[in-house]
Amino acid sequence: MTRTNDGEPPEWAKERAREVMAAEEPSGDGDGSDTESDRADTESDRADPESDADRVPDVPVEVVGEAERLTRLARETEDAEAAAFYRERRDELVTDHDYVPRLREEDDTLVLYPGEWMDDGTVRLDRIETTERAVEVSLSGPGDADRYREIAAYNDAIAEAVGEEAADLHADTAERFAAFMSNHYVRAVDDATPEMRAEFREEYLPRNGWPTDEQLAAVDESLSVVEETATDVEGPAE
Repeated sequence: MTRTNDGEPPEWAKERAREVMAAEEPSGDGDGSDTESDRADTESDRADPESDADRVPDVPVEVVGEAERLTRLARETEDAEAAAFYRERRDELVTDHDYVPRLREEDDTLVLYPGEWMDDGTVRLDRIETTERAVEVSLSGPGDADRYREIAAYNDAIAEAVGEEAADLHADTAERFAAFMSNHYVRAVDDATPEMRAEFREEYLPRNGWPTDEQLAAVDESLSVVEETATDVEGPAE
């Protein structure tokens, strides 16, 4: 038997080690190339994020709608404390999304500016990367104050008629639906779309109406009563 040097592995062990190392070496089209591809993908993933110039208003549509509604309510009420309350709620809602509300009186428009554009209450033109991030809502036209009063009066009249002719269960739902359509959409109750009815039934009434189980179970019937009653009430001017 051939004796090996002390501390040195035998020749067969060296050969086995060389075989293992050779098997683990990457080939030109094997794992090595995949690793390079993975690295390329990683570099691509690290590409610059979307530039500010490509951004669109990042305040949710429902927040814009609620800000408009609260602004209209503040203008409509004759109670100074209520008006201040509506404006405060609007400002807090918009500020939570890093926007600032302003009322542009020359054309009666509610404007929501990104907070980063503002400096001590004034828009800094040098901070505006794209005007598309601002949101403008006209407070004149079909949804103006006079129109709101007409719609609200009509809806309230229908709710009152339901209260006189139908069960209390339907009357309460009619009152809630009238408020919902007037304040959220400035539309007549009998002009509600299926989507608006679904929103009222599934979201607004359960959250804001404190309905009983019986009332919730009969909500579709109540809305039908509202629509039938509306045929006997003179509608608002077109």
